[in-house]
Amino acid sequence: MKKATIKDIAVRAGVSIGTVDRVLHERGEVAEETRKKVLRIASELNYTPNLMAQALKTRKRYDLVSLLPVSSVENSFWSKHPEGMTKAMVELDQFPVTLKQITFDMNLEEDFQQKTRQVLELYPDGILLAPVFKSESIAFCKILQEKGIPFVFVDNYLPETNFLAYIGEEIYTSGRVAGQLSDIITPVGKDILIINIARNIRNMHHLSNRTMGFMSYFRGPARNKGKKIRLNIPGTEPSLIKISIDRVFRKYPDILTIFITGSKSFKIASYLHTTKNHPVNIIGYDLLDDNVRLLKDGKIIFILGQRPEEQTYRAVKKLFEYLSLGKKPEKMEYLPVDIVTSENVDFFVNK
Repeated sequence: MKKATIKDIAVRAGVSIGTVDRVLHERGEVAEETRKKVLRIASELNYTPNLMAQALKTRKRYDLVSLLPVSSVENSFWSKHPEGMTKAMVELDQFPVTLKQITFDMNLEEDFQQKTRQVLELYPDGILLAPVFKSESIAFCKILQEKGIPFVFVDNYLPETNFLAYIGEEIYTSGRVAGQLSDIITPVGKDILIINIARNIRNMHHLSNRTMGFMSYFRGPARNKGKKIRLNIPGTEPSLIKISIDRVFRKYPDILTIFITGSKSFKIASYLHTTKNHPVNIIGYDLLDDNVRLLKDGKIIFILGQRPEEQTYRAVKKLFEYLSLGKKPEKMEYLPVDIVTSENVDFFVNK
């Protein structure tokens, strides 16, 4: 079906294109009867304005900045986010919009704070932010609000802040999904271990929210009645993982399933399957190369995917449309939680 144009409305209303334009954009004097007629016909024709054409016409320049964790061998999850931003910027190539990418060490709150100061020195029009550190991110967002700089969250969000939009998983529900999967694969009397790998778990609120969602599932009609043991490992050094895992297995030898709340499942799986004789089911997050390899080898049972490229792609587009067109986005845009197994993993990593 052909999309209605301003010309179509003008012909039906018996007025000039200029009159229709003035009515639709609320500028200039138009008789009230004519205004109502134009608006009625526009509604009947399901007319929607060409927003991108309007943005192109304004030619105002907008400078965006992203502030995300740096990708590394230890933390390659963040290598996918720039792909989504690049895709969005290619589509916006005809518009006067720029995007500068700044990264921080997600193990160092001090580095995040230093990078926030660097962001502010750029006087950005809009910011794409992963609020990894709760208290530091809240302080930064307060400054952004005072300066009138809109910001969009990816990966997780802070309800205490005046954010423009969030794109990503529903974190609590994601934890419940992991809980249901654990319940399905764990015999009734066996124990389940929840592992957070974080230097300061109290400041890594998304991991805490996943844990709360996971635990809430077992307060319902869950089948498994075994112990739910929580373990925080404050780093990924092999010696630290060895000490932590060995200690918890000595105390709780009936552990059969492990839920890892972050992307470091391969660290736990690699150690367990090289040193332990008893089988264990591992559920974790993110399609990192090492996680995918161990999933295919059967050493990880499920991976929950978060679609990082889609998060940043949508975030850039939302910021641009808000700034250039005043189009206020949906505040919470939840993406599906992908349940990835050895049977369907190639669809997700090769698409």
